[in-house]
Amino acid sequence: MSDEPAEMTKWDPGFTRQITSWVGPVIKRYFRAEVRGMDSLPAAGGALVESNHSGGMLTPDVLVFAPQFYGHFGFDRPLYTLAHYGVFMGPLGDYLRKAGVIEASRENAAAALRSGAVVLVFPGGDYDSYRPTMTANVVDFNGRTGYVRTAVDTGVPIVPMVSIGAQETQLFLARGDSLARRLGLTRARMEILPVSVGFPFGLSLLVPPNLPLPAKIVTRVLEPIDVVAEFGEKPDVDEVDGHVRTVMQAALDDLARSRRFPILG
Repeated sequence: MSDEPAEMTKWDPGFTRQITSWVGPVIKRYFRAEVRGMDSLPAAGGALVESNHSGGMLTPDVLVFAPQFYGHFGFDRPLYTLAHYGVFMGPLGDYLRKAGVIEASRENAAAALRSGAVVLVFPGGDYDSYRPTMTANVVDFNGRTGYVRTAVDTGVPIVPMVSIGAQETQLFLARGDSLARRLGLTRARMEILPVSVGFPFGLSLLVPPNLPLPAKIVTRVLEPIDVVAEFGEKPDVDEVDGHVRTVMQAALDDLARSRRFPILG
């Protein structure tokens, strides 16, 4: 029997409200965070928000966006975030599920979307969040296109979202994907072994995780894309993915042009 519905029923709006009211102001002040374009999100019904992912292990993406989402829509409309199964290990897993984080799978995403919820997905995952600083403002999902199929199967719009700044919270030198392969880590579903430099540990090979510097983070929600209306009943997945990434890259380039200094914004 599938346990996807059980994943969703663990969301606790009261707990989420408490976390949001405490974490939201701290994150907003520390990163001087801005979320623009909230009115672009559909007022009701399911929607698949897909975004670039930044900041390494301690990525602040969700903590920046979620408080603004609930401030805009209230706590009657859940926001589910798809995450790698590894983050649920240990006691933290129960708290994450109560806050709306669910294990990343097409089945979980589809169940949440069909319930009318908003689902946040980072197609690039860790591969994206550890992209080298030299390519900090490049949208790269590593060829992952499952989000398109999920949107088509559930009949919901794709809402692209881009964020800038979190990749400046430390210096990312390399993803270490070739090193991970040589060490045989891919057998344990570890596709990267990233190398970064930050505070307070200096050089880090995945661990210990450095604390993020207070770089200014700006997130922008873009206009929804109705895949069937724009690409037909049986769309070419690669064509849709290419269009989505092109739209996102243009928006990210626009944010980058208006950014005067690293970290300061």
